[in-house]
Amino acid sequence: METLLYAAELVEENGTYKLVVQDAVRDTVQTTPVPKSMVDKLPTFLSALSSRLNSAPSRGRW
Repeated sequence: METLLYAAELVEENGTYKLVVQDAVRDTVQTTPVPKSMVDKLPTFLSALSSRLNSAPSRGRW
């Protein structure tokens, strides 16, 4: 069974960007501005993260 812990959205409004993260367990929301330079790098970061996680040795659940 899957349980949602966090949900994140990257929102653009009038040329500015913000990251909105909802903590589903604590029912809180945090918002922070994000520079366009970081937004532009997000696909590269996600690809690198995915690659790194997929190549990591399998570990058992704790």
